[in-house]
Amino acid sequence: MHLHPPNSPLRVLLWFILSTLSFPSFATEPNQALNFDQKVNSFISPIAQQLSSIVFYKISLFGYSVPIIVLWLSMAAVFFTFYLNFVNLRGLGTAFRLIRGDYTNPKATGEISHFQAVATAISGTVGIGNIGGVAVAITIGGPGATFWLIMAGFLSMSTKLVECTLGVKYRKVNPDGSISGGPMYYLEHYLKSRNYPRLGKCLGGFYALALVIGCLGIGNMFQSNQAYAQLLVVTGESQSFFADKGWLFGVIMAVLVALVILGGISSIAKVTAKLVPIMAILYVVSACVILTMSAEHLPNAVSLIFSHAFSLESATGGAIGAIIVGFQRAVFSNEAGIGSSSIAHSAVQTDEPASEGLVSLFEPLIDTVFICTLSALVVISTAYPTGLIHGELVGIELTSAVFAHHITWAPYPLAIAALLFAFSTTIAWSYYGLKGWTYLFGEKRHSKLLFKLMFCSFVALGSMIHLDAVLQFSDALVFLIAVPNVLGLYLFAPLVKREVEDYLNRIKLGEIVNYRLMGDSLDNQPSHKRLWYRITNRAQYRSEQT
Repeated sequence: MHLHPPNSPLRVLLWFILSTLSFPSFATEPNQALNFDQKVNSFISPIAQQLSSIVFYKISLFGYSVPIIVLWLSMAAVFFTFYLNFVNLRGLGTAFRLIRGDYTNPKATGEISHFQAVATAISGTVGIGNIGGVAVAITIGGPGATFWLIMAGFLSMSTKLVECTLGVKYRKVNPDGSISGGPMYYLEHYLKSRNYPRLGKCLGGFYALALVIGCLGIGNMFQSNQAYAQLLVVTGESQSFFADKGWLFGVIMAVLVALVILGGISSIAKVTAKLVPIMAILYVVSACVILTMSAEHLPNAVSLIFSHAFSLESATGGAIGAIIVGFQRAVFSNEAGIGSSSIAHSAVQTDEPASEGLVSLFEPLIDTVFICTLSALVVISTAYPTGLIHGELVGIELTSAVFAHHITWAPYPLAIAALLFAFSTTIAWSYYGLKGWTYLFGEKRHSKLLFKLMFCSFVALGSMIHLDAVLQFSDALVFLIAVPNVLGLYLFAPLVKREVEDYLNRIKLGEIVNYRLMGDSLDNQPSHKRLWYRITNRAQYRSEQT
């Protein structure tokens, strides 16, 4: 019996899930018995390959194959950086003060703080790709790819600002006080304002549906699968206690995820606010130890990055190859332009949309510019002098070998960091998927509980099976939604520019209250804080004196 795709969003989603779990796939031999993995892959594979070939369609550019979606996102990053007059530089100081709580109105609408929103969004982007993906970029594009990765990360900060500003501006406050926001809401709003309400609803529904399905793959099964693989690496591979107990690891991870996500965004934000600094410190300290031990090669590593970034030697990938690989890695790393981060930022406690756009500048800065650069320096300073770069190791295996070259037990903290990255990414994407789900099916409590239980079951499933086709399908869907999202960002660009410039001007004029300094009486503050308050809040201070 064949399952035919239905029309309604709910039936489409249920059809996909049920057919994934139960469809009797075709075998190469009529009587050949297929296991669960093979059945699912056999059914999904043709669809996944077709969709992936469209989404990641490549064109030849200076002799290199480049996915059009990478060009689409990269051009948007360049455009918004220039259009907003390099706000990714001008706004960093204000962004830092916002995260610190300087301008957080305790009476403003929202569920989480600026810092919690950043932590949640970073946890969704900082993952195993930051450790292994950078090594892949260096292997393919040479050391020069690192320079262009940094540049791409810097430029994508502007894209992130635009989508997160819109996420707050067009968010929906539900009757219970919870917040729903993201591309599906601002895309619908724009088309509705242009008298295309049905088209807006359809486009928002498409984004939400793709987000739900995508989150079950790239933000769920892939993470638990990779986390399980890392656990096996440090516990003895085939000799590990967990070697034939993927189900046990999956159940444990699913339970841990459930304990966090059942509490909603407040619970997720509290966990990520603690988890992100811990895993970042763990990885950064480990990487710095390795850099210290390879300090003699560090100057040469930096020299290689800059010389190869502009080199014309085809043997090392050349400048063009380095640019392409660097930008591609950055796009896949920080997800700027996909719109997922705006969902987390829409829940922040603020009445100023531009404030959250400015705060979001820190995500690509930390994710791509800082952590990816650190990973690159670790790999280049050791892999090139030792010849590891010319071996067969790639990705996280190469990074792990670099760590092990200096300290035999160094792969253990690396594996722990990878496990934490996978866990934090999973809980962040659970929230993104939930908001896509509620956009489609409403905010009813039982509906949200159903999604969370389904999400946790897929976490357990991911560590037990290898669904390459499903992951390929969900990966393609996640990047497909960047097309309508970036188009919407272009349309909203003038509005965002006005919002941001107006907000920055009001801060400069002292019209935005510095609530952190006003928490106590100004007279009780140290002299330097009183002076700083008078400088940064001139208008308010003058009115208080009169």
